[in-house]
Amino acid sequence: MRMFVAAVPPVEALEDLEEVLSVRREAAAFRWTVPDQWHITLAFLADVPDRAYDDLVERLTRAARKRHPMRATIAGGGAFPNVGRAKVLWSGVELDDAEELRRLATGCRAAASKAGIEVAGERFKPHITIARTGHPIESTPWVRVLDSYRGPTYDLDEISLIASHLGEGPRKRPRYEVLETFPLGA
Repeated sequence: MRMFVAAVPPVEALEDLEEVLSVRREAAAFRWTVPDQWHITLAFLADVPDRAYDDLVERLTRAARKRHPMRATIAGGGAFPNVGRAKVLWSGVELDDAEELRRLATGCRAAASKAGIEVAGERFKPHITIARTGHPIESTPWVRVLDSYRGPTYDLDEISLIASHLGEGPRKRPRYEVLETFPLGA
C-alpha cells in the first residue's frame, strides 16, 4: 500500500490559507490540491507490505515519543524546482523549532527503513503542496502572493500515518485515509 507520514495542520489553519487562495485560483494554469489533503510530508512510503505494517506503527510510535510538540505557522511559499520553471507551488511552514521537525522527519524515515520499507530520500523541506502543473511555468506572481501570506499559529503535536489511494478521490485525485495518529512526546 502507498502511504506517507505527515503533520496535518488543524482545520482553522487550512481554512485560513484556503480563503486567501480560493479567490485567485482561476488566474493560473495549476491543478490545485484541496485543503483536506494539505499536509507536511515527513516520510513518503511508496510501497508498504502488509507484513511490515505493525512493525512500522510500533516504530513510528517510538519516533513520535522522542520528539516534543512545537508551534507552527503556514507562511510564505515557493516553487519546485524553481520560480521560473515551476511544476509545484507550495506554501511554507515556519516553526518555533525547525530542527525538531527535521529530527522528527529523520526519525520517521528511519522507523520506516528499520521496518523494511523503502523510503524516498530527497532532502527534507517542510512545505505544503498547494498546486501542480504538467509543464513548467513562470510562477513569480504566485510566489509573491504566498510570500505575503502568514496564517494563524498552531500546535504541531501529533503526526499521522496516511494511506494514499490513487485515483479514488474526486476528479481522479488520490483519496487519503488516516490510518494511525501518533502524539509527540507522549
